[in-house]
Amino acid sequence: MYIQYMDTPIGVLCIQANDKGITSVQFDVEINSETRNNHTAMAASQLLEYFDLRRTNFTLSLDIYAATKCTQSVWCSLQKIPYGKSISYKNLAYLMGDVNLIRAAANANARNPIAIIVPCHRVIGSNGSMTGYANGIWRKAWLLRHEGQNYQGKLF
Repeated sequence: MYIQYMDTPIGVLCIQANDKGITSVQFDVEINSETRNNHTAMAASQLLEYFDLRRTNFTLSLDIYAATKCTQSVWCSLQKIPYGKSISYKNLAYLMGDVNLIRAAANANARNPIAIIVPCHRVIGSNGSMTGYANGIWRKAWLLRHEGQNYQGKLF
């Protein structure tokens, strides 16, 4: 396991990777020693560009595992939400091919291990309301504003 930390405007990020790709990007972790690799370095570079408003799309190798195919489908669908846009949980379930999967989509969204790069912060309530975010609602609001959104309800 390789680990790299980076300061961001909304807290320290811990980027973790193996030899295949990024496995985790998380806030609010205890800082320990770093053991960087090419994947962590590239993720840190692209995240820096994102925070500097020079990147809207990530081109990184990811190596994330999900307990179920449904969870994997949610994480894949999240990556299709364009920069600067948001969708509802219902629309996320629709992207997965079954609007009845709304609760499963919300649960999988909450367990996303790769913050920002797999943009779970772009999912909001159907009425445009701010809903739960494992990294804090204030971070979700910050990320949506950073991407130029009026997070009160712009859906695609």
